[in-house]
Amino acid sequence: MLLALIGMAAIYMAVVHDSSASSSPTRAMIMQAVWYVIGGIGIFFVMQFDAEQLWRVAPILYGLGIFLLIAVLFLYSRSVAASTGAKSWFSLGPITFQPSEVMKPAYILMLGRVVTQHNTQYSHSTANDWRLIGTMFLWTLPVLILMLLQHDFGTMLVFLAIFAGVVLVSGTTWKIIGPIAGGAVVIGGGAIVMVTQTWGRHILEKVGFQAYQFSRIDSWMNPSGATSGDSYQLWQSMKAIGSGQLTGKGFNNLKVTVPVRESDMIFSTIGEAFGFIGCAVVILLYMLLIYQMIRVTFDTKNEFYAYICTGVIMMILFHVFENIGMNIGLLPLTGIPLPFISQGGSFLLADMLCVGMVLSMRFHHQSYMFSGDSEGFE
Repeated sequence: MLLALIGMAAIYMAVVHDSSASSSPTRAMIMQAVWYVIGGIGIFFVMQFDAEQLWRVAPILYGLGIFLLIAVLFLYSRSVAASTGAKSWFSLGPITFQPSEVMKPAYILMLGRVVTQHNTQYSHSTANDWRLIGTMFLWTLPVLILMLLQHDFGTMLVFLAIFAGVVLVSGTTWKIIGPIAGGAVVIGGGAIVMVTQTWGRHILEKVGFQAYQFSRIDSWMNPSGATSGDSYQLWQSMKAIGSGQLTGKGFNNLKVTVPVRESDMIFSTIGEAFGFIGCAVVILLYMLLIYQMIRVTFDTKNEFYAYICTGVIMMILFHVFENIGMNIGLLPLTGIPLPFISQGGSFLLADMLCVGMVLSMRFHHQSYMFSGDSEGFE
């Protein structure tokens, strides 16, 4: 609720000071409030599902998510694709949303089911752990391929973060996780080398990288190099946050122009208006939210719930780290919004549905405790 209030205030300031905004401040506030209400209803609805019901609907939701990710390749918004290069926005008449947001909670549920089912059937050994990782990857591969076809690299990283988090808590031995982590570091380092070399970029272009993605890398590596071109958004965001100093300029007293400020660059609004203290409060609120989720996981003592909660935590953590990182120049721009604060209907609804899944753990755990059943769904 506190993040929602901060988000409403930040969106109002961003839209008021954004001459290119597609809606008025009043309309933006009303639409965001409507999505918060819809999300609240969604939380209440999801809370009614216990672990057994979530287990049963996981494959159905996963299948629905894959269907929507395929459909968007044919029914994507041409205007969004022209401006961002990504075919990730579904457009059918007045209906527009990102199917990847539907896929996130569905993927978390499916991954939790896969790991729980495997650990029930097999004991932990090197061979069985490899089998588990292979099975998880097979369920993840269609999502990654569809993200690449949509040219939505940022969202693909979110799914990889969820995958990595669930692997870490799945019981897989460190004899496997260690080499995989080392390989990921080597691949990441190699990718950085390739993206900075002409020969490397030619190779990356052949596997699907777009010109706008290289521009984001260039602006990240040298934000002051083209402040009137590709680096403009990042440079302006850094100026806005820096100008806020310790306590900020005050509510609705923004002076620096930042494009798309109400969505991906919302943290620059908080930084300029409320300064370092305001930014620190937002980060502390996210830490408190994640801490509460971890407490719920330990309270329920349910393996399936633990994997769901891990997926939700990794999703939120990655969004927060990537969004704040790209706003301050620590990470490249990827179009990742800030949970519960950035403007956006489908993204906000997905976040709140994920919170609903975590709240269902506490809700049904308390019901089981009241009825004398402390184990819940096995």
